[in-house]
Parts: sequence; structure tokens; C-alpha cells
Amino acid sequence: MAESKPGRNPFRRKAMLASQFRPLRRAVKIPVWGDLGLRAGFAFALLFMVIMIHWYDRAGLIDNVDGHISFLDVVYFTMISVTTTGFGDIAPVSDRARLIEAVIVTPVRIAVLFIFVGAAYDFVIKRSWEKWRMARIQEQLTDHVVVLGYGVSGSQSVGELVERGIDPRRIVVIDPSEERLAEAEKLGVNVMAADATRDETLKAVRIAQAQSVLVSAGRDDTSILIVLTVRHLAPDVPISVVVRADDNELLARQAGANNVINPVRFTGLLLAGSVKGEHIADYLADLASVGGRVQLVERVVSAEECGCPITDLKSGGQGLRIYRNGRAIGFWEDECQNLQQGDVVVEIVPTMARDNA
Repeated sequence: MAESKPGRNPFRRKAMLASQFRPLRRAVKIPVWGDLGLRAGFAFALLFMVIMIHWYDRAGLIDNVDGHISFLDVVYFTMISVTTTGFGDIAPVSDRARLIEAVIVTPVRIAVLFIFVGAAYDFVIKRSWEKWRMARIQEQLTDHVVVLGYGVSGSQSVGELVERGIDPRRIVVIDPSEERLAEAEKLGVNVMAADATRDETLKAVRIAQAQSVLVSAGRDDTSILIVLTVRHLAPDVPISVVVRADDNELLARQAGANNVINPVRFTGLLLAGSVKGEHIADYLADLASVGGRVQLVERVVSAEECGCPITDLKSGGQGLRIYRNGRAIGFWEDECQNLQQGDVVVEIVPTMARDNA
């Protein structure tokens, strides 16, 4: 059973699930030509049935050419009747024959029409339309965020990104589950039902032009394989991955992940922090979410801030540390008293979406 998302009312969720009818289904793997064959076979079966009915009731038909109804005439009349051509050389004259045309042949005519129109839509129009839409979306994908996996962690991250003001059209979600992708589509993001470990999948979403990649496949081995694939295709794109086993953190970093997040470890830190104070865990959660009163921000120092101490940031935030040449420097260290070009600062800023209440 899928894990419920935090922050949602479980009773409301149960009520929603109860009100939605979800039929039992199984994936049917039929090749394209097999599907076309089934549709054509069903259509010809309907035509054969109408031919037999017309042949049985041939006495109710009249041939205005030679006055004789042969089997070939029945086949001919059936085809022009079902296709609504109607030349008038053969016509129903008895009440029963006309009733057959109205009650049986007309529904068959509509069914055959839907079969062939549906086949044309599925195999020609729909595919062409989807390819055109995909090409249009791909043209606009640059400096975007790719989320690989839309489980609990992935869905929470996408929701948080949207809350932080990122345009949903700049977010791409890849997951094999159509049901989970339907939830993602409600947020307005781009979705793709595919295997994120495949090169062609990642190339289709222009992974090399992405701003960042978030990986949360639900299994550490799958997540690490995805990281390897992404790093192979996009050597310079930042990758963040969720792993749950401590011994897999090093493997994830070796695979090419820039940030490795262990939710189990983070939960343990929150629990341990709560021992020293009841508000520590609350404040850490406040920092992590855009919905809180404050939030953590990472950015490059501006030109105006170069030469200034970390306590005098132009944003008005509280500087915590800087990253210089890959080294973390705390606000209490001397290097933080003279910000330099290229430094990355991590600061706490008030959430602008809320009043200071």
C-alpha cells in the first residue's frame, strides 16, 4: 500500500478514494498490428453478420436491374448500406426488411464507423499530435528542473518548488505510474511516463540543459543507477538524490550526486534535537519549507557585497556560512568578514509571502 503524503487529512483522503470508482485492470501487451487486426476482425465480423441477416431476409429486397437477388447482390447491398452510399438499385421493400435496416444495420453502421475512425485516431492522428506536442515542449525546455520519481518525496519537492515560485512549465516529472503522473499534471508540470534509467528517456527531456535534477525513485539501487545515467549524459548538471541506507550515501556520491539526502537520518536529527528543546524541530521544519516564516536561501554573493562581512548582506538576511573553492566557512570564521566574488552564501531570510506576524 502506498505511503500517505504528510500534511493531508487521512479521513478526507479515504472519502475521496471511496467516491472514485477504480476498475480492476491489467496491462495488455498487444503489438500495433495485433491491435489493428483485432479491430479489423471485429468490423468484418459485424459486416458478415449483416450479410447473413440480409441473405436470410432477401425476399424483402428488390433488385431494380434484373429483379433477382443473388448472394453477390446481398454482399453488394450490405456494403453500400453500411457505408451509407445507397445507389438505389437494390432497396428494402418489405416492412421487416426496413425494420432490419433501422434496428440492426444502423447500429452496425455506427459501430463500424467508430472502429475505423478510432483506429485512425489512435495510430495516426493521436500519435502525430503527441509527437508535435512533445516537440513543442522540448523546444521550451532549458534551465528546467527534472524530477525523476513522483512518490512521497518527489511529489513534496514538486509542490514546494511551485510554492517557491518556479513556473510549473519549467518542471518535468518522469515516473512509470500513470496514476501518480495524473496527480502531477494537476500542478501544471510536464510529465512523462517512462523509465528514468534509460538514456532515450533522459535525452527526450533535454537533461543536459536542465538547471538541476532531483532523484527519488523509492529504491536506493534504482536511484543510484539513475544518478549514474544522468551524470553520463549531463556531466555539469547538479544532481540531488534521496537514499535511505547510510552505506549507500557514499555510493550515491561516487555515482555523481552533488547532494545526498537521507530522510531517515534527518528524521533522527529532528528527534534528537527535540530533546534539547521543543521548538528546535519546529524551527528546522520552518526553515525547510517556503510556507514557514523564514527559509534557507543559497545564492552567489552580489558585486555590491564583495568586501563586506557576512553580517552585512544586502538582502537583509542572516548569513550562516559561505562556500569558497568547495570549502564551507562558518560565519564566525575570519574569511567570512571579507566576502569575495564567486562566494556562495547560505542565509536565512524572512518569507516574503507572509507578514511578520
